[in-house]
Amino acid sequence: MAIREVREIGDEILTKHCKPVKKMTLRTKILIHDMLDTMYERMGVGLAAPQVGILKQIVVVDVGDGPYVLINPEIVETSGEQTGEEGCLSVPGKYGIVTRPNYVKVRALDEDLEEFEVEGEELLARAFCHEIDHLSGELYVNKTEDGIHDVPAGEDEA
Repeated sequence: MAIREVREIGDEILTKHCKPVKKMTLRTKILIHDMLDTMYERMGVGLAAPQVGILKQIVVVDVGDGPYVLINPEIVETSGEQTGEEGCLSVPGKYGIVTRPNYVKVRALDEDLEEFEVEGEELLARAFCHEIDHLSGELYVNKTEDGIHDVPAGEDEA
């Protein structure tokens, strides 16, 4: 597959609402695989379609236990709270402190457009929330508790 350009903060597409996926096409399957390749190449834990310039409700997430592909995802349940550092491939070299639910349940479609639910805690819950926010044009920088900071030299982004 291909590595796609990741759009960065200031690009208007990152502020737009995405459209639901109504049918699976070859073009959409290629997009999903390109998103996974791009996420891994950039050493991210998640990527949303608008970050590669496509206004579709698709996110990919992998916090180390294999990739999740979420089409038309919606958070249907949350509980608890966690506060921690968050970064974004669209905001390179920066991070901020963000409070998110510690647990989320997400309902989405898979690559065959079959509905499923997935639960996540801690980092996985944070990643689901972060990526799903992208689908409504929201960036974590608008949720930080103390602004955004530079990642110290030599450290990887979250």
